[in-house]
Amino acid sequence: MKPLTSSDFTEADEPIALFAAWFEEAKEKEQNDPEAMAVATVDGTGMPDLRMVLMKHFDTEGFVFYTNSQSAKGRQLAANMQAAGNFHWKSLRRQVRVRGPVEVVPEAMSDAYFASRARDSRIGAWASQQSQPLESRFAFEKAIAATALRYPLGEIPRPPHWFGYRIKPVQIEFWHDRPFRLHDRVVFARETPDGAWTRTRLYP
Repeated sequence: MKPLTSSDFTEADEPIALFAAWFEEAKEKEQNDPEAMAVATVDGTGMPDLRMVLMKHFDTEGFVFYTNSQSAKGRQLAANMQAAGNFHWKSLRRQVRVRGPVEVVPEAMSDAYFASRARDSRIGAWASQQSQPLESRFAFEKAIAATALRYPLGEIPRPPHWFGYRIKPVQIEFWHDRPFRLHDRVVFARETPDGAWTRTRLYP
């Protein structure tokens, strides 16, 4: 794919197609995990929380990641279904920021993705009490072994507390490094996840 120039991206009028083009380049150039996305939520006191996840699907509806709903981010999202995400592709000197409300994806979608995971990853999803205190690594390994015995053969069902979340963006910002910190920034915004996009160029 021909790399996008700065002019190309600042003149784009639709952010999801532009994200798709940048993501394809990232998959070719980024050494590790081009789908890595920092996801920010807030706790009950309003304190921000941030962690890296893997974005597993995107389309015009938004950006999807999967997790244990009983984890810290799962509990925070249950109380405040809004989040921000950030992709940073150092090899391309680019980043993309997204913000918006969050929804739980349909169960069939979560089932299909869970079934595609490696067997050991599916066992781990059952064994891990994500974000809860762990007395020792050995205790976790015992839980993994017990889960493997529980599902020695055949399919491993998706845990009922493990599913996907979709950030439905109302804002997507594209940032491209330029010499002397004179970066290019373009933000697409809309009032609702179903609204029309407007584009604004920002000072760096």
